[in-house]
Amino acid sequence: MDVARVDASSEGATMLQPRHPALSWGVKIRRKLKSVAPFQGRFRPMVGQCCHQCTPQSMDLKFRCNSPPLGFQNLTCVNETHTRYRGWLVRRVCCLLFVWGREVHLSHAGDRRHNVLASERVKQALLTTRGSGETRPTEPVMPEVTGYFGRLLDLTETFISPTLLRLVSWVMLKFFSLMFCSVQLNLNQLAALHHATRQKTPLIYVCVRQSPVDHALICLTLFCHNLRVPYTLYPAPVQQTWLRSILKRLGVILLPKDTGSERDAEMDSLYSPVMTSFIGELLREGAGLSVGISAGGGQGGQWLARVRQAIVDGLVPNVSIVPVAVSYDCLPRHFIRPQTGLMSALRFVVLLLKGDQRGSVRIHFAQAFSLKEMCESGKCRVDGGHPLQELLLSAVLHERTDSIFGQKDVSWILPPSVMPELTPAERQQTIALTLHLMYSSTKSMAVMSTSLVSCLLLHKHRKGVRLSALCRDICWLLEEVLFRNTDVGYGGSLVGLVHHALSMLRPHLLIAAAPPTREPVIVLRPDPESLLTLSQHCNLLTHIFIHAAVGACAVSAMLREVVGCGGGGDQEFDVVLGQDELVEKILQLTHLLSPGYIPPCQTAHGFALDAVDCLVQCGVLVMEEVQSETPMCDFMKRQGVLSWRASDNPNQSSDSDCEEPGTQSYKLSQPSQCPEMLFFLCSLLSVQLRALCWTLESLHYLPLPTTETACVSQLHMHLKNRAQLDKVHYESSSIDLVRMALRTFIDLGVLIEDTREDVYLDIGPLFAQRENKEKLLQFFSQFLYK
Repeated sequence: MDVARVDASSEGATMLQPRHPALSWGVKIRRKLKSVAPFQGRFRPMVGQCCHQCTPQSMDLKFRCNSPPLGFQNLTCVNETHTRYRGWLVRRVCCLLFVWGREVHLSHAGDRRHNVLASERVKQALLTTRGSGETRPTEPVMPEVTGYFGRLLDLTETFISPTLLRLVSWVMLKFFSLMFCSVQLNLNQLAALHHATRQKTPLIYVCVRQSPVDHALICLTLFCHNLRVPYTLYPAPVQQTWLRSILKRLGVILLPKDTGSERDAEMDSLYSPVMTSFIGELLREGAGLSVGISAGGGQGGQWLARVRQAIVDGLVPNVSIVPVAVSYDCLPRHFIRPQTGLMSALRFVVLLLKGDQRGSVRIHFAQAFSLKEMCESGKCRVDGGHPLQELLLSAVLHERTDSIFGQKDVSWILPPSVMPELTPAERQQTIALTLHLMYSSTKSMAVMSTSLVSCLLLHKHRKGVRLSALCRDICWLLEEVLFRNTDVGYGGSLVGLVHHALSMLRPHLLIAAAPPTREPVIVLRPDPESLLTLSQHCNLLTHIFIHAAVGACAVSAMLREVVGCGGGGDQEFDVVLGQDELVEKILQLTHLLSPGYIPPCQTAHGFALDAVDCLVQCGVLVMEEVQSETPMCDFMKRQGVLSWRASDNPNQSSDSDCEEPGTQSYKLSQPSQCPEMLFFLCSLLSVQLRALCWTLESLHYLPLPTTETACVSQLHMHLKNRAQLDKVHYESSSIDLVRMALRTFIDLGVLIEDTREDVYLDIGPLFAQRENKEKLLQFFSQFLYK
């Protein structure tokens, strides 16, 4: 598939009658799309630029602006042209020759263990661990502490073996060529990385965790392009001794043995000081790091705090952060639901050899920026945030909006139990950096063909769609994506795009030939696994359309209020909407969003104003002309009308701050008919909103108080049962949505945390009353598209 250009078509597909109705569905699609004109004239937007507010100096470097377009490269396609040799024998061993010709930067452990042990941070932690009753510093450390401490020090001896790295890279090239049909790289971004290495600062690669192969793809890409392979922070437990030995020689920093999770390791008083000193030593040596951040809760941000601590301690003058975005067409099922055991491994090998569902991958390396500059600019900050219940409870219970203007507190992303040595200011700075990198990495992702098709089937054509209509909507959605400065991870013709996407999604679809033209009709398979998979493919598009989606849900809520006041049963579309009321509704819904949708350098009020502008740009709203008795030029009668607009960000200013309040109003652009664009945008957020409603309805089934782990498990079971009763919206019953809803209820005060030997959850006294629960359910439901 040609990836050098983006494809779009403004005309629909002309369907042809097949001569052989017995052909397979794939051949039918290819034949029926034969008359579609090839894509022409679409641009590919430049993605991955660093933030102009937080890092203006890094943005001015412009590593990529002056270089000509270099195109794309398939990482797994290695031939003799990639080596210095030619001939028939070279063509058979070209991959091995290519790997052995790559440059590997030496990275030995050396005296790293001694330096970590001699650091003041580790010495102080050892003295504290010995117990409060022992004050003499010359006493030996307790034996049980020595054993665990020795295992921690063993982690500091991780290094990169050049021979083993080349051997494993050769195996991974073969492995990924079986798993994926292509792994596409933007060569201009890699050229910018080579420029960034000349700054002589360590590079920190940060990605959003999606699968176990994320870091492997990143490291393999850097190795194949003669860039220094970073040390990888792997958050999952690995217990096999032989596997731990191999990974340690590949630069993989593992959790201590017999540790259940990353959070369990962070709870130990010795782990954090040792790892902080270890990261500082790695950066002092000039080594890079590959860090993964959890998309839901931001787990992994503590490693960014340790990187920043190395700058504060003076071990390195600065580091460069590189957000990395990895986009998948379709992950193999083994990585979606990992299983252990010999039979599971054999099934996975057979699946690879069969070559079914070999999707493509697109890797984007965003522009590197200075961590020191971001921290010193003062724009990326989350201090001064308010608890969610302080922002929303007045609107929920008393229908007042006097307190919704403000930023939401997200201190739970890095709780005080993780790295307790951080000061409150350092903790808030780390949380802001984590949120910004979550946003930047997601913003840099490419939209794959499976995401487009899944989004259309799930949110626009849930009851099924003919192939010709699907092709027209793909072209429309592609233009909307490109308009929002987001790249796509494919190219070629519409024929190849549709056939490839339907091939990847075939296990989750029902495809039939509709008489009399025998045109294929695509319908969602109505089972939980299929709908959950398609919903996962749609997550990126929700991020892309988040301004319009939040604004559309707010418009829908206001229209529903009009229906409630008028007593009618049908929704009224010919209504004038005031800007102030619309912004208030948007703010209410904005506070319910998960972390990662809004960068910390943007205020919630600024996001709400952008959402209104986005609805106007995409044609959902039009500005209403308000007739005024006073002429626009009559300033004498308008004394005192002009005022400065209140903003919750003192550093934010614009030319529109001085404006006439309350004069702007909007109407739907298509009041006479059902606005399809409005309902499509509302449907994007309906998955999360429905999960909030179902979770709230399921709380009274729980035997509270209970542990947080048990609460998640039981709520997940109740949501699956609720989806079975609903028989339609299975996508709202995923475990990730349960965790999101639970976090929202804790922030709202619906559930209160009681910390004993474990974290217990109990119903809050305010929401123990049935009336308040119903008000909260009504608050969620007003935004829900049904």
